[in-house]
Amino acid sequence: MFATYRPILSLLRGTAFLLAASGLHGLLLPLRGQVEGFSTASLGLMGTAWAGGFVTGCFFAPRLVRRAGHVRAFGAFAASGAIIALLTGLIIDEYFWILLRAFTGFTMAGAFMVIESWLNEKATNENRGTVFGLYMMVTYASIMGGQMIVAGGDVRSASLFMITGILFCLSLIPTAVSTQSTPKPLQDVKLDVKSLYANSPVSAVACLLIGIANGAWGTLGAVYGARIGISTAEIALMMSLVVVSGAAMQLPAGRLSDTTDRRFVLAGAAFGAALVAVLIFLIAPRSGVFVIVLTAAYGGFAYTLYSIAVAHANDHARAEDFVKVSGGLLLLYGFGTMIGPLLAAALMGSVRPEGLFLATALAHLSLAGYTLLRIRARAPVPIENRDAFKTQPADRAVTPEATRLDPRRKVETDG
Repeated sequence: MFATYRPILSLLRGTAFLLAASGLHGLLLPLRGQVEGFSTASLGLMGTAWAGGFVTGCFFAPRLVRRAGHVRAFGAFAASGAIIALLTGLIIDEYFWILLRAFTGFTMAGAFMVIESWLNEKATNENRGTVFGLYMMVTYASIMGGQMIVAGGDVRSASLFMITGILFCLSLIPTAVSTQSTPKPLQDVKLDVKSLYANSPVSAVACLLIGIANGAWGTLGAVYGARIGISTAEIALMMSLVVVSGAAMQLPAGRLSDTTDRRFVLAGAAFGAALVAVLIFLIAPRSGVFVIVLTAAYGGFAYTLYSIAVAHANDHARAEDFVKVSGGLLLLYGFGTMIGPLLAAALMGSVRPEGLFLATALAHLSLAGYTLLRIRARAPVPIENRDAFKTQPADRAVTPEATRLDPRRKVETDG
């Protein structure tokens, strides 16, 4: 059995280094930018630039991979990530960083698509669920591990930028020395918004709004922590626990949605996230422990939403359309992450650091309200006709290629 998973474990080691580097760099930049006195608008634009580069990479990286091959393309993407990380440590300039973040997003999309297609090639219908589960575990653990490295370093020095570059280089080794055959060429990514909306208006609108909220938090959460005066270690823990608590809550929320109209659970979780966000805005906590507890509660609601929205869309989709629908929703989520940092930066600049939570509350309240309106317009799918809920990553570290790893895809190949 171990021999069966050996090539997959080798790929996952490379994935772990890549995601740790991405998590470390993504948290380090806003913290260092805050120390350097970068404007809130510039810090928000860094998140928008990263998301824009990532979405662009999802569309154009497959062409580069087909031309160069998986191993050489992955080497180019990971090496580019290392170069960019070192450049951000050498040249401390907010406008230069915004430009580099766009290139980082592009290269990360390409690198993730290579790994995800490689894993998919090694997965079978019998072990696809295990492979998908391992990939999600590595995703969450590695991002959290990368973020926690910040707690042990000094954001004012160049050392953390150097460590980021080392992690990017380490991600090259497993694929460079692998003797496994390379997978088939990547398929082009397409986005058909009209079809996605026709399939499930709630899911299409939800993924865009969830992207706005998560993009705002993922980009400016660390800035919020720095401006209210909590320590770097507490900021790293706060950012990690938001995602981890959301991952932990996905299964119970999903199981609840399996027994009732998923839209009620979606609206309830969105309202819960908005309620916690408004509470944080009103009481403006300054104790590190209290902030971590409240933001973890926020993450428990906010980071369950994407999985429920995708499950609702797949309830309405045909089995053969699963990959197209799931991949399209992920792209809509990506477009939302481009908008969120700009909205949050504007509110943080005009109000106070807690303006970040006004931005997320606005997105979540809009989601809850629209979902409740749609409940009256369309009957739910009968429970016996639904797919069982599956957890989904609500993070920008996956591409539409990851949807081919989902165990529900076996319906397409089994006939």
